[in-house]
Amino acid sequence: MNAPQSPTPREPVLTEAQRGRARRAWYVYDWANSAYVTTTATVLFSPYLTAIAEAAACPGGVGEVVRDGATTCPVALSVLGIPVAPGSLALYVVTFATLLSAIVLPAVGAVADRSRSPRRLLSGFAWVGATAAAAMVFVSGDRWVLGALLQLVASLCLGASLVVYDSLLVRLARPEERDRISSRGWAMGYAGGALLLAANLVLLSSADALGLDQGSAVRLSLLTAGLWWGAFTLVPHLGLRRLDGEPAVVVAPGSALPRGGTARVVLGSLGQLVRTLRGAPAYPQTLLFLIAYLFFNDGVQTVIAAASIYGQQQLGLASNQLVIAILLVQVVALLGALLAGGIAQRTSAKATILGSLVIWIGVVVAGMLIPAGRFGLFLVLAASIGLVLGGTQALSRSLFSQLVPVGREAEWFGLYQSAERGTSWLGTLVFGLVFQLTGSYRPAIASLVVFFVVGGVLLARLDVARGRAQAQRTTP
Repeated sequence: MNAPQSPTPREPVLTEAQRGRARRAWYVYDWANSAYVTTTATVLFSPYLTAIAEAAACPGGVGEVVRDGATTCPVALSVLGIPVAPGSLALYVVTFATLLSAIVLPAVGAVADRSRSPRRLLSGFAWVGATAAAAMVFVSGDRWVLGALLQLVASLCLGASLVVYDSLLVRLARPEERDRISSRGWAMGYAGGALLLAANLVLLSSADALGLDQGSAVRLSLLTAGLWWGAFTLVPHLGLRRLDGEPAVVVAPGSALPRGGTARVVLGSLGQLVRTLRGAPAYPQTLLFLIAYLFFNDGVQTVIAAASIYGQQQLGLASNQLVIAILLVQVVALLGALLAGGIAQRTSAKATILGSLVIWIGVVVAGMLIPAGRFGLFLVLAASIGLVLGGTQALSRSLFSQLVPVGREAEWFGLYQSAERGTSWLGTLVFGLVFQLTGSYRPAIASLVVFFVVGGVLLARLDVARGRAQAQRTTP
């Protein structure tokens, strides 16, 4: 009996003009989702949910205490019978979302590899996530449970849509182009995120003049981020039509992967995912990168997720000051992404990422030492984060795209996305636990140095040329 043939990759044939238009449509999804990532996930929602949770645990401020300069509520919330500090709630939601993502996202990638219309998967997940993001306008009073659920749904859908989005980079750019194309996508995202954040800064600063309290202004800002994400997703939904047709993986005769109804495709994709994970040791360099990325990107994502909480709760900064700081991060990160792409072309993506990790360690140490109320120093720190943020994220994506096994791009990007932006888990878990044990965010932020050090050491051991060669072999 002949052994089943391995699935083989197939790409739609596009002219250079068609590929250019498809790339521009692809860039716009970064523009679309980054508005949610910046306004909601990074700046406003975590401290807002923290305030809602603390109000529910300590109504009227009863029982609040001051520790290390930060006002906290010592009364724990009960989540399925487990005591949770209100100040850790938002970080624990992100942690749970990522643990769930580790199960869901690789399966999403397996389905995407076999989908005849990956853009429909992308836009479907995006629109569900955008709906959850817009519904955050209803989180008020003591509705912290609603807020946590909406954050969970939005995080999962963001991760699922980005699995498909990132995997399309392989179809839209040749290997030698990916550093540049990926950097442009991230730069487009920072531009979109900065534009909406600037508009929301105006709204927050003018709340009194408009007859709004700060809570209402924050909720309206959350609504705009969800609407922005959903509306601009129309561009890639329409602009990537030419990628429809044959799936990236065509199931050969005799394969165990069924084709047909949705349920059969999902079950077949899950079965193939199990076989792919069993064959993963055949790609040791790809796995080494994933483990390194899990550590250093966990550090990056935790800094992003915790920055607004740290600034407001520990340093005593106002909401509009936090928005200004994150806006500065966006603007500098746009330039940083383009700069890193140019540096990587002259050196290498790996060397550029390693250099950025050294700067990240300095940023974390400096953040731990900033005195409360020093907004000017916080802005300097924000600019430093922006300088390395764009390059770290853009080049990690393009480097990984060269290490993924041929014909299994979306499956492997599902694993990658489990540690991608907005879905950090180990870092946020450590950060939340350290705060819960110490009552201070300073030791919590200091704990993140470990993630950058471990990630950098592992990345230094990566042999990119060998990993690229391994990825080009026939998929087990």
